[in-house]
Amino acid sequence: MAQEVFVFPPSFAQQRLWFLDQLGPASPLYNHPSAIRLNGVLSVEALHQTLNGIVARHEILRTTFATVDEQPVQIITPTLGVPLPVIDLSELPETEREAEAQRLVREEAQRPFDLAQGPLLRTSLLRLGSEEHILLLALHHIISDGWSTGVFFQEIAALYEAFSTGKPSPLPALPIQYADYAVWQREWLQGEVLEKHLSYWREHLVGAPAVLELPVDRPRPAAQGFRGACQSIALSQSLTQALKSLSLREGVTLFMTLLAAFQTLLLRYTGQKDIVVGTDVAGRTQAETEKLIGLFVNHLVLRTDLSGDPSFRELLRRVREVALGAYAHQDVPFEKLVEALNPKRSLSHTPLFQVLFTLMNAPLPSPRLPGLTLLPVTINNSMAKYDLTLFMDEAEQSLTGTFEYNADLFAAPTVAKMAGHFATLLESVVARPDARLSELCETLTEDEKRRRIVEKKEREESNFRKFKNIKPKAVNVPQGKATA
Repeated sequence: MAQEVFVFPPSFAQQRLWFLDQLGPASPLYNHPSAIRLNGVLSVEALHQTLNGIVARHEILRTTFATVDEQPVQIITPTLGVPLPVIDLSELPETEREAEAQRLVREEAQRPFDLAQGPLLRTSLLRLGSEEHILLLALHHIISDGWSTGVFFQEIAALYEAFSTGKPSPLPALPIQYADYAVWQREWLQGEVLEKHLSYWREHLVGAPAVLELPVDRPRPAAQGFRGACQSIALSQSLTQALKSLSLREGVTLFMTLLAAFQTLLLRYTGQKDIVVGTDVAGRTQAETEKLIGLFVNHLVLRTDLSGDPSFRELLRRVREVALGAYAHQDVPFEKLVEALNPKRSLSHTPLFQVLFTLMNAPLPSPRLPGLTLLPVTINNSMAKYDLTLFMDEAEQSLTGTFEYNADLFAAPTVAKMAGHFATLLESVVARPDARLSELCETLTEDEKRRRIVEKKEREESNFRKFKNIKPKAVNVPQGKATA
């Protein structure tokens, strides 16, 4: 007998992802994969019970999408059991075992979802040994976001500890479900409330450039591709602390300081003085949403005027004003903003912005499972939603950065050089915050000249050593007979 289902409207963000999904064949672009290594004695039964307990708590994990009157709706199933297949790799030789595990992690991350059929959550367990496992989770972005991953692992820790010792769930009932939020959002965000926020964005973005013209290595294709790659940098503890100290002195956040430096880098590469980048906000402005799994993250459009060759200190003030204005009007979903502004569309690039900047500084939970040591497994991303994204991560005592780029546009050496320039620029702004942007950009030019001189000298010395050690071969000259 078929289960009774419940039908709700989607949130605005869900509606946009559903629409994008309808445009072409299923894609892994909006997959949210996670993998964690579990070392120790694992109760697979308790882990499976834990995962099903989380699915029972969060309606969004039992949600699929259908079309009613040509519009998407959320379909919530009252109950859903999630399988936990165990893939045993323990019989493989050790070297092959790890390689196969990594292959399966990548394969799972790239497997697309069917929004209509579901489920939009997949779980599996790799068994590498009697006391070594890797838990794989994959969720579609339409039911999850980065914050949700933290919620998921917090609940895994709480429920596994209880279920592995035969105790009931210690988690309190959720005050609302994601569908409640979607209904509230649509009822609240209309009329005067919506218009008040939209008027700010219309004024802020009038006349903004449609595209940030970064110098690319390959022509922009007519239809945007999403083949991606990454380049990472690590900042020293001393530079990280200097950036924090500068932010404190200037009355700005670390996010604002890093954004100002990034926009200076974009000025150096594009020559444009009207810089538009996107950023993410958690979108959980109501306390009731903090413990929910679901899609709440929102994109903000940050447009900064870099004209007049300001000092970096002056740029910080401009960035602060832009960021605070955007935060005050963050309740407008990006989808509604695009709809209201109706920019000229192109399949070759994303609307409103093509470059994204984020600072991940929310403390990630460190779940603890009894008898187990947990280690995150890195999943190499091979897709890019934008031309360029800079993810800065404030972990431990130092900052790290990842430049995620569209590999259809940029070659790896170009982005490696860009990442190096960004690190140099950060050193410069903490040393000379009163320097004008032109001076900071010139520093990058001079730095590159010095680097090229050093590289040329190293090549010459290498060639000299190589040829110096070559001994001439003896030449055998045949002796012919003398002729009269």
